[in-house]
Amino acid sequence: MKETIYLETTVVSYYTSKPSRDIIVLAHQEITREWWDRALKRYDAFISEIVVEEARAGDPEAAKKRLAILKKFTHLDLSPMVEKMAKVYVEKLKIPPKALRDAVHLAVASVHSVDYLVTWNCSHIANGEVIRKLMQINMSHGIKTPIICTPEELMPKMKGE
Repeated sequence: MKETIYLETTVVSYYTSKPSRDIIVLAHQEITREWWDRALKRYDAFISEIVVEEARAGDPEAAKKRLAILKKFTHLDLSPMVEKMAKVYVEKLKIPPKALRDAVHLAVASVHSVDYLVTWNCSHIANGEVIRKLMQINMSHGIKTPIICTPEELMPKMKGE
């Protein structure tokens, strides 16, 4: 059985977007494309309706590319438990209202016991302080915390490395 991943919207956005002039973003885009082509097939990958909602926003042409890519992924439910945990995360992790969807991504991956949550969002998701607090919250609720990482951290090693 393959390990599972939850793809957060930033990964899909970096995969489908035009090369950035920002050198850091460009590096993340290239890493994401390489990871997508080399590593994604090693996992059972999931998304949620929140990913689709976020992918739908912005430039219509870019949104069309993101939505086309997302069609092949199975959706994890936004169950009442996901909603409850998202509210807990907003409060306990002090996630600002404009970033409510970040709390939902954390809740979907945690409630559904996904192995990895893959993201480039290092403000409210792949952030050491957030992860430490999330682990404490989830432990107190009897929920598994996924390993939260970037695509780079799940890149398979090349032969000879």
